[in-house]
Amino acid sequence: MARALLRIDPADDVAVALRDIAVGETVDDLTALDAIPKGHKIALRDLPTGQAVRKYGHPIGKATTAIAAGSHVHSHNLATALGGEEGYAAPATFPAPVTATPAPGFMGYRRTDGRVGTRNEIWILCTVGCVAHTVRRIAEAANRQFAGRVEGVHAFTHPFGCSQLGDDLGHTRKLLGALASHPNAGGVLIVGLGCESNQLDALLAAAPGIDPSRLRSFTAQGEEDEIEAGLAAVEALVEIAERDSRVPCPVSDLVIGLKCGGSDGFSGLTANPLVGRIADKVSDGGGTSILTEIPEVFGAERLLMARATSPAVFEATVSLVNGFKRYFIDHGEPVSENPSPGNIAGGVTTLEEKSLGAVQKAGHAPLAQVLAYGERTHGPGLALLEAPGNDAVSSTALAAAGATVILFTTGRGTPLGFPAPTLKIATNSDLAARKPRWIDFDAGVVLEDRTMDQAADDLMALVLATASGQPTRAEQNGEREMAIWKTGVTL
Repeated sequence: MARALLRIDPADDVAVALRDIAVGETVDDLTALDAIPKGHKIALRDLPTGQAVRKYGHPIGKATTAIAAGSHVHSHNLATALGGEEGYAAPATFPAPVTATPAPGFMGYRRTDGRVGTRNEIWILCTVGCVAHTVRRIAEAANRQFAGRVEGVHAFTHPFGCSQLGDDLGHTRKLLGALASHPNAGGVLIVGLGCESNQLDALLAAAPGIDPSRLRSFTAQGEEDEIEAGLAAVEALVEIAERDSRVPCPVSDLVIGLKCGGSDGFSGLTANPLVGRIADKVSDGGGTSILTEIPEVFGAERLLMARATSPAVFEATVSLVNGFKRYFIDHGEPVSENPSPGNIAGGVTTLEEKSLGAVQKAGHAPLAQVLAYGERTHGPGLALLEAPGNDAVSSTALAAAGATVILFTTGRGTPLGFPAPTLKIATNSDLAARKPRWIDFDAGVVLEDRTMDQAADDLMALVLATASGQPTRAEQNGEREMAIWKTGVTL
């Protein structure tokens, strides 16, 4: 008979139900005192009120009442122990950065700045939401007119750029500038309106490393027919990009983004540690992996801080985590206002539990760099990127930081896709079976018929195939969105 419970660490006070368990059912010499839904937690021993409850070998909160062995452990008897900003002690020693080991690579597009794209597309961006529909119309017409000459023409739109001030405007400008220099774009058209706060010239000045030969821009107010002007600009870009071709590239040229959304009780058991294996494979090969969603690090931040490669990286991590906590506090919100309703329904109770599962996406590589929102990666190894947990905002930030493939784990499922090709990795086989048009890989197999190492080899092969041009489910479905982090007032 298949096992019913999974205890992750010998020190754990709870186990995860691998199937629904009925009241009074005896499993693994433990009698269930409550019905335990699949993916939820059962107490392995008696736990007094106030005791720290362990999962993953670490505390995930405190018991709010006495919990008897065999009881369902969830929101009714377990609560977060997180507070506000904290002090953190630097580790006594700092791990050395990873020494790269050559690994099989992929077929990519090498750009003039040395970075490598996994797609050769034309991207159309807007400075302001007023011309969002305009750029969508240009992209739709261009895809009809230039079909087959490049790997697609995509409009990435947003509602901002007008009536923004200070750092909020700076965030918008910096994010768009970083996207404009993305290696997956063989050409970029930026369309402005003309009177917006996010002036086109200022955006271009803030954009790092754009190849001027592959950039076109104009303001709609300055053109008699903005659609015709847009099509002419795209045609000029297509004529350049269609001469590009894929070449063999090592894993050291790969940049992967790490993301989870719609987590459930299996996220930290299957998909996230599996993606962590991929992050380690990429880091070992000299490539770059990027972890974000800083509010979903709270409660597990010390595990990352212990992996900082230098005092500067450690201090930057502390500043990023505490700065994000201050962002919540300044807005009158508790730092632990997470998990989401879907997470809770799937068995995740506290933010500590969610975070301890989420950081597993980063594997075990040393933490080599900390990036501000809108900043690009500047070297190999694991990077920690400033961005919130929101799926669209954080995934767009990953792309802006340079991710050319995004690995997105999910226990609930989502159709969303983002600027970089996004692989959806199901935490459970039921989701993969129900939503085959959304899901690219079933990580639930590690609980059934495949070892984590075997699944990691299979997933790595899929990552490299995707980097070489194989479309993801989201790409096949036309799901390509972006979102900007709005942090300030609006005039």
